[in-house]
Amino acid sequence: MLNLLRLFADIALLRRGPEDVPASLFLLAATVAANFAVNFVVSLFLPPVRGPWLLHLLVDIAFTLLWYAALMRIASRSERFLQTTTAVFGYQTVLAPLWIAAAWLASRDIDASAWRLPVAAVGLGVLAWVLAANGRILRSALEQPMPVCVILVLLQVFLGQLLLLGLFPGVADT
Repeated sequence: MLNLLRLFADIALLRRGPEDVPASLFLLAATVAANFAVNFVVSLFLPPVRGPWLLHLLVDIAFTLLWYAALMRIASRSERFLQTTTAVFGYQTVLAPLWIAAAWLASRDIDASAWRLPVAAVGLGVLAWVLAANGRILRSALEQPMPVCVILVLLQVFLGQLLLLGLFPGVADT
């Protein structure tokens, strides 16, 4: 278990890639469950969005699985689905507390102007880190240039947000 945590931390730190992850449906399921559990616990204390964050989390997990299944199929790399998706959920599990804390801070009404810049910088830094880690995973899985992979990650985030807005249209108004 500790070795897997180190592996996912190394993926998050750009030291290793999805090729280092065992191709196992059980490991993917366990990693998705761990990702859900970490996001659930952290979100209990720091809800990242107003409204039904638990439903957001479930939709995000399902969308991520479908996104990578589609990407691997389109790229004729279906055999890499298990490793790629496990790596994505694994590194996201490691970064979830930081990601959720940044989203929570960004969603707060910060009156003191001295805090706006640091909060924005932290959020931007976490976003850059996520783009780099996820882009590197895709580069390894798809054997495409990094800019193409970063665009695919940005497209995933954009389409995921559109899906959430479509499913939960009134949440932004609360």
